[in-house]
Amino acid sequence: MNGKSLATLLEEGRRKIQVTDDELAEAKRRRALLASAMRGAFPDSTIYFNGSVAHGDANTPLTDVDLGAVLSSADAEDYGPGKRDALPLMERARDAIREGLEDEFPKLTVKVAGQRRAVLVRFGDPVTQGQLDFTADVMTAIPHPSGKGLYIPNMEIAAKWDRADPITHTQMVLKAIADTDQVFARTVRLLKHWNCTHSKPLCSWNIKALALDCIETPMPLIDALQTFFTYAAKELAAGPTPDPAGVAGDIPLGLPVKEVCKRLCTARDYIDLAINHEAEGRPRSAQHVLHQVLPEIVPDADATEEEAARLPRTVMTTGVAATGLGLITPRVTPTRAWAA
Repeated sequence: MNGKSLATLLEEGRRKIQVTDDELAEAKRRRALLASAMRGAFPDSTIYFNGSVAHGDANTPLTDVDLGAVLSSADAEDYGPGKRDALPLMERARDAIREGLEDEFPKLTVKVAGQRRAVLVRFGDPVTQGQLDFTADVMTAIPHPSGKGLYIPNMEIAAKWDRADPITHTQMVLKAIADTDQVFARTVRLLKHWNCTHSKPLCSWNIKALALDCIETPMPLIDALQTFFTYAAKELAAGPTPDPAGVAGDIPLGLPVKEVCKRLCTARDYIDLAINHEAEGRPRSAQHVLHQVLPEIVPDADATEEEAARLPRTVMTTGVAATGLGLITPRVTPTRAWAA
């Protein structure tokens, strides 16, 4: 029976959600404008980029970009835990961004009040057609005294600063992309889509942090998904994901851990089943199962004929019947098994 391979379905799916060249070019142009404004506000600072655009795993629609300025040691001397908080720095960044960008973007707004970590920039002009807006989070960071990582603002805690290492994070992700011949980025795109369609159990950074430990070499996308879901389910059942850079705290979950593990295990089982269907010559059954994991980018398929042909053989060889998803059930008459 004709049908697309899992490799083809995933390749087509990831192309559907991958950021377009036009979106990416415009996002990077606006990011460069923000970087220039920050260099003007903090002349001796080091500008860094992070987030999905910097990491090379952005999906469409593209709605935001992330960057930061690391102050020089001299400029940062008065700031940090036990010293001044980041509010004056954020206000300086706000003023520079307004001055540098408001002529081109008349609807621009730049917000500091109530922001936990970063200056929030709203361009009032989307990058992706049909979206309401495009935003940027602009961080003002200072070097950590140890030389490892940074202090970044956290206006919601008493110390007003947190440790983090976004520069190392970006370096780690880019190395993984190179080491896997793009498979890491393509898998992350698919996983972020899965995450958004299944109640967002994980944040994007948790997905990448887990993937860094298990997707380390080139492999087919279906194998990368199988590897990730198997590894992530096991790791999160044992405890939260630590910061891969060894600087920040554990990465928080979007749902209670039992719910997260349930979603990961369900996805793992569906991927295993899709691989099994394909190996046994049932491409439509494989597509139907993969659709359950990635419903918006993998079309559903009618596997009725394949299942009708398979079930009698399963009963004859194993003494049990299988449901339409290939899950084993107690033996009943073939008619009831097909209807299950």
